[in-house]
Amino acid sequence: MKDEHMLPDVQQEKTGVSRRTFLKAVTGTVAGVGISQMFNPALVAALEKGLKTHPVLWIQGQGCTGCSTSLLNIVDPSIADVLLKVISLQYHPTVMASEGEVAMKNLYGIAEEYKGKFSLAIEGAIPVSADGKYCIVGEYHHKEITMVDLVKDLGAKAGSILAVGTCAAYGGIPAAEGNETGATGVKSFLQSCGISTPVVNIPGCPPHPDWIVGSIAYLLQRGIPEMDSEGRPLIFFGENIHDNCPRAEDYDMGNVSSTLSDPRGCRIDLGCSGPDTYADCYKRKWNGGMNWCVENAICIGCVEPGFPDASSPFYEAK
Repeated sequence: MKDEHMLPDVQQEKTGVSRRTFLKAVTGTVAGVGISQMFNPALVAALEKGLKTHPVLWIQGQGCTGCSTSLLNIVDPSIADVLLKVISLQYHPTVMASEGEVAMKNLYGIAEEYKGKFSLAIEGAIPVSADGKYCIVGEYHHKEITMVDLVKDLGAKAGSILAVGTCAAYGGIPAAEGNETGATGVKSFLQSCGISTPVVNIPGCPPHPDWIVGSIAYLLQRGIPEMDSEGRPLIFFGENIHDNCPRAEDYDMGNVSSTLSDPRGCRIDLGCSGPDTYADCYKRKWNGGMNWCVENAICIGCVEPGFPDASSPFYEAK
């Protein structure tokens, strides 16, 4: 039976570039440069007919869809080239055309066909209070499907899981003080259900698109990456923000800012969470490589467990 999600090997031979070669190139440079720099558009075009696809199912729970927006903002190559032609995004509520029963049928069908092989990307926290009814994600066979139901089902069938964004990784804003929904992170939820599928946390509010695409590419080529104690890939979250801050020298000299408008001086007294935050934001930057948080304000520690409560208030008046 022909696998509709898998292109023939003979097409790879015609392109002259195998999927393995492509992914090896990706993961070999992923730690040092931006995804946009290592995806050569000509190479992507050549691979369109030759890549065996690895199904990625993306589901959304309790969140703001900011992680998806960040991913869609990848510039070169386009998100279509990356996720439809390279990674094979088979389900995403925000960008797909299908909806309702048809979409849910497709979701469950792919999960069953590729049981133990597909990657499940989860965006948003999982609200467990009120039997999960704070987050209804769809209806199937005339039954409401909660995020709790969906993560239990697909999580047990997936080969790997990516918790995309701080809400999915650790609970994030939905789990902040005053939360009435019982919001929790993916790994914590799965453990409570006795599900042992490996989870890779890709925190950030939102995460950089390089972290998302790079983590998926790494999974395809090398499997689960080396992670820190918080379940984050060290290739992206192994460097301290403060150590790589352009104002680090000011800190060493005891020069501390009293206002955000100070042209120089460390902003630690203004609430900067850089010393306690680990991510490579300084080398990737945001908005197409234009800037990053500490160039304009402070680091709010959005990739760390406990965000936002642990780093609130973000600014301290002096």
